[in-house]
Amino acid sequence: MATLQKKRTENTDGNFYVDSSCIDCDTCRWMTPEVFNRQAYQSAVYHQPATDREELLAMQALLACPTASIGTVDKPIQIKQAQQTFPLLVEDNVYHCGYHSAASYGAASYFIQRSAGNILIDSPRFTPPLVKRLEELGGIKYMYLTHQDDVADHQKFQQHFQCDRILHSDDIQLSTQGVEIKLSGTETVELAPDILIIPVPGHSKGHTVLLYQNKFLFTGDHLALSPRLNHLIAFRRFCWYSWSEQIKSMEKLANYSFEWVLPGHGRRYHGDLTTTKQQIQQCIEWMKQQS
Repeated sequence: MATLQKKRTENTDGNFYVDSSCIDCDTCRWMTPEVFNRQAYQSAVYHQPATDREELLAMQALLACPTASIGTVDKPIQIKQAQQTFPLLVEDNVYHCGYHSAASYGAASYFIQRSAGNILIDSPRFTPPLVKRLEELGGIKYMYLTHQDDVADHQKFQQHFQCDRILHSDDIQLSTQGVEIKLSGTETVELAPDILIIPVPGHSKGHTVLLYQNKFLFTGDHLALSPRLNHLIAFRRFCWYSWSEQIKSMEKLANYSFEWVLPGHGRRYHGDLTTTKQQIQQCIEWMKQQS
C-alpha cells in the first residue's frame, strides 16, 4: 500500500499522490492523463482532481495500479463508486478489467460479453469487487492468454468460474501446464464465427492475438501505440524470441482488418479501417529500420 513516508517529491501537493514503489508501468498515466504524468522515470500527480469526474478517474487509476503505489492523504470517499465502474466499457460489449497485476508487470486485461459465452483476455488481479462484477455480467466461458507473461491469477479465475483457458503450447510453462486448450502451429484458429486467434511469434515463441468481429484486436505484447512516436510499434527492447519473426508476424497481421488495438502493455489505438492499415504498414517499415 502507498504510504506518505514514501511519497514522491514530484507530486503536486494535495490529496492524491504516488509513492516510490511505482514500477513505471504507465497504467495510471494512460488511464487518467488528467491527473498523472511521468517524472524522473516514475509516475506522479501533476494535477490534483478538481471535479467529481477527475476524482473518480483518479480513484479508478488507484484501484488499477498493480503495485498499490497510489494513495490519498484523506480517506477516499469514492472507492465503492469506483469499484462499481469496473470493468470499464471500451466500446460495444468490450471492457477493460482494471485491477492490473504486478505479476504481469501491470499489463491490461479485457473482457468480452457475448451471448455465446464471455471471454476474459489475459489475467487481472483476482479481487472480490471485480469477480462479483464479472459474475453479474454472466461469468467467464473462456480465459484467453495472449502469451506466457500476462497470466497472473489465471488459476484462481479458472477455479472460480470453471472456464477453459487458452494458450499456445510454445508458451506453456510450469504454472500453465494445466490449461484446458493448448494451441499449436502458426495457422489462424477460428474459435467462433466472430473470433479468430492469430499466432504472431516474436515477443515470445507462442504469442497469439485475438481478433473479435474484425474490429477489436487484443494484442498482448505484440503491438501497441507509442505516444512518443505517435504510431503503432512493437517492443524492440522486450522481444524475447525473435525480432525477424515478429516482423513476419506483423506482415501477416496486415492482412486482417480491425479498428481497435487493445494491448497488454503500451497504449491503445483506435482508428478507421483505412487509417489502421496505414498504421500497420508504417509499423512494419519502422520495425525493419530497427533490425
